[in-house]
Amino acid sequence: MAKNLYVGNLSYGVNDAELEELFAVYGKVDSARVITDRDTGRSKGFGFVEMSDDNEAQAAIDALNGKENGGRTLTVNEAKPREPRSGGFGRPRGDFGGGSKRY
Repeated sequence: MAKNLYVGNLSYGVNDAELEELFAVYGKVDSARVITDRDTGRSKGFGFVEMSDDNEAQAAIDALNGKENGGRTLTVNEAKPREPRSGGFGRPRGDFGGGSKRY
């Protein structure tokens, strides 16, 4: 099973190819993606790398977590599954916090 790695505190100049190159030293990279702002297209300073071999992924975590790259100290760990989002404003959808309900 492929391991998805979170890479945080990236330099804003890093692109997908450079991210892949950074991890390819430790094994086969299936995908590497720097997350960008939808409106501006600029990097958000983090990304995800997918590696199919668990041992290679762990070697990359061990080697790169805490290492300086582009003047910034990287955070590299196993990505956690994305949590479902609420309807906005911190409330579940449909709950608008109105007064008492009269029927």
